[in-house]
Amino acid sequence: MISTILPLLSTTLHTHPILSLLTLLLGIPLSYLLINEYVRNSVRLKGFPGPRNWPLVGNIPDIKFNAAETYRQWAKTYGDVYQIQLGNVPVIVVNSAEAARKIFGQHSQALSSRPVFWTFHKVLSNTAGTTIGTSPFNDSLKRRRKGAAAALNKPSIATYIDHLDIETKDFVKEGLELGKSGQVGVDPMPMIQRLSLSLALTLNWGTRMGSREDPMFDEITEVEEEISKFRSTTGNLQDYIPILRLNPLNFGSQKAREMRKRRDVYLNRLNKDLDDRMKRGEHKPCIQANVILDKEAALNKEELTSISLTMLSGGLDTITTLVQWSVALLAQRSDIQKKAISEIRKHYTDAEPLCDAYDDQKCGYIVALVRECLRYYCVLRLALPRATVKDIVFEGKLIPAGSTIYLNAWACNMDPKVWSDPEVFRPERWIEQPDAPLFTYGLGYRMCAGSLLANRELYLAFLRMLNSFEILPDSQVETHPVLGSADPTSLVTMCKHYKVIFKPRNERALREALAEADEKAL
Repeated sequence: MISTILPLLSTTLHTHPILSLLTLLLGIPLSYLLINEYVRNSVRLKGFPGPRNWPLVGNIPDIKFNAAETYRQWAKTYGDVYQIQLGNVPVIVVNSAEAARKIFGQHSQALSSRPVFWTFHKVLSNTAGTTIGTSPFNDSLKRRRKGAAAALNKPSIATYIDHLDIETKDFVKEGLELGKSGQVGVDPMPMIQRLSLSLALTLNWGTRMGSREDPMFDEITEVEEEISKFRSTTGNLQDYIPILRLNPLNFGSQKAREMRKRRDVYLNRLNKDLDDRMKRGEHKPCIQANVILDKEAALNKEELTSISLTMLSGGLDTITTLVQWSVALLAQRSDIQKKAISEIRKHYTDAEPLCDAYDDQKCGYIVALVRECLRYYCVLRLALPRATVKDIVFEGKLIPAGSTIYLNAWACNMDPKVWSDPEVFRPERWIEQPDAPLFTYGLGYRMCAGSLLANRELYLAFLRMLNSFEILPDSQVETHPVLGSADPTSLVTMCKHYKVIFKPRNERALREALAEADEKAL
């Protein structure tokens, strides 16, 4: 047959060159499309329903905006657990608290890994490595998690309180000074970014970001914001459509390489600076130093860097997102502020605006407020994806090893089977149901290792901010977590910029407390 076809093709090519060229130009893409559609269809998981999807790209066009909310709405049609298709990759999406408990809670070890994405893992992270949260399961991950757990347990967190004290004090001080004692409106975002970044740097490397004028402030915030986009589950088509990786002019890969180089510069600088201070015996208690000194952890340089990246990206994501949304909402909810100050007064007077940095969450209402902010303004609404290392059977249907599963933390936090009023922002729910599940930090083996630290940071920031200021709106902003999103395509959803007035509750006492704290710090 080949001996017959080849001479025929050769004759046709010589006789009709233009027609032959057109046939090739049309035939090759069509053949690829047909073969690829066969492959895409063959890898779908049996027994799991899901929305219809487009050729080549699957459901990516349907979830470009507010993906977690789209998944939540689809659950009303296809059930709490269904499958979507992202390019060539089938993905199981879990959208309810009960289903999450059964799949992630009962199969924790089987869901201990992460899928490998071309852009993030192969291009962006091939020099400094990945964070703990984005790393596939292996022996190195186990060592890193053990090291991080030792540095983030309750006794270790107690050694970082002085850092939290300084950074939250400066946050309050900026609110007072930039707002001219409540006379002008302030965009709190730069304040929040400095708070988040300085906390991350101080806690991990023992070095402060004392001013937004520091050149590293703009560099780190810009690079980390861009890197966050590469962690998006829908923003990088080449992760799901392999043929796009062959494009030598691929803008996504070029941008990822650029961010990788820029990040390497400040990571090397921060690590070297800490190494020098440790050699001189001048370092302060911090996570990186604790892990280095933990001989049992036995981590290499790349593994130490992975922990650093985890603290940097995690701190910026959690604190920045939560505080930005929360300040916007509090400015519009005087009822919550009144309730908060009433509860704070059971422990502190208005003559103690900075409260006690060592207060281990004794004001129950502030604890509840933090938890409600975490529920309503879920940091990673679509938790970082999991990859199964073993087969899982859910309600008689097989999820084979190597499958990708999404925990829709947003949908689980808004589950009407857990809450009768999930759409309402109401801190009291956590006093009424203190043991109710919260999915913002994930679930199972790969849940956030820094949740205890994040809760402690947020508690002190909220406590001091509310005890120091009455927060008033100075501009309008939508605070609904979906409608108010500044970039509905982003992995980490921020709200639009706004201004508030930080009106001191007792200006004289606040200025005296800040002056006293500054004097102690000298």
